[in-house]
Amino acid sequence: MMKPRHIGGCLDEATRRLSDAGIAGARKEARLLMGFWLNRDPAQLFGPQDEKVGTPESFFDLVDRRVSREPLSHLVGHREFWSLEFEVSNNVLTPRPDSEILIETGLSYWPDHSDFFSVLDLGTGSGCLLLSFLKSRPYAIGVGVDVSGVALDIARRNASFIVPDGRAQFLRADWGSSISKPFDLVVSNPPYIPSNDIAELDAEVKNFEPLLALDGGIDGLEAYKCLVKDLARLITPTGVILLEIGSGQSGQVTSILETYGLVVEDIKKDLAGRNRCLVVRNQMNDAVK
Repeated sequence: MMKPRHIGGCLDEATRRLSDAGIAGARKEARLLMGFWLNRDPAQLFGPQDEKVGTPESFFDLVDRRVSREPLSHLVGHREFWSLEFEVSNNVLTPRPDSEILIETGLSYWPDHSDFFSVLDLGTGSGCLLLSFLKSRPYAIGVGVDVSGVALDIARRNASFIVPDGRAQFLRADWGSSISKPFDLVVSNPPYIPSNDIAELDAEVKNFEPLLALDGGIDGLEAYKCLVKDLARLITPTGVILLEIGSGQSGQVTSILETYGLVVEDIKKDLAGRNRCLVVRNQMNDAVK
């Protein structure tokens, strides 16, 4: 057992270990891990830290797990998305800033705080997309669908903190096959990485994120081929569909959508300037838009 050590010395050693492992922002991550371990705001860990703590080995166990590329979000149990905190684990895809373009785009169709609309989130995972919409628009309602019961448990817990008023409902199902009514907004961030490319992903993704949320089949398009069968009937006449896509997939996914009478109205780029979000309408409803 380690002797009690100063917090400052622990932070210095953790920073060195993380930096040697090639982890960017090593000092920031060391403070985040220390804050989690101490159940303390990491902002309190700037400057000299002369306080001593006992059993620091448990803190360095966390550091070693991060060195092995276990995601920081899994270690601390949460991840920020759209300025909200979401519970995450290795059972759900960790929310990423690039997906916030779906929220930004969707809210632009209902710009007023008092707007009412309904949202369907297919493959909801942590519930980050659905709950971000509902938190931003307090009169909106929605349903999150996922095939994973464990993921839905996490989404429900997130809803209990973020939207505790019952406006979010969750359903275990395979994409939209069990949904009977249309929604004003349908969103989805499906798995879109080709199976053979999984092995080339960063270790913290391929080793710790759920394969179900990553693997898009041989061509990366299997989820879109399943989704598209129900999309046209799942949106209202003036409704809009927002689909996240992977790099270089806009043309292929557009072709799949067109086969079912859906048209890509716009393509939104992510923070890195990559095509990330397809804005889709039902071609059959052009007359009422």
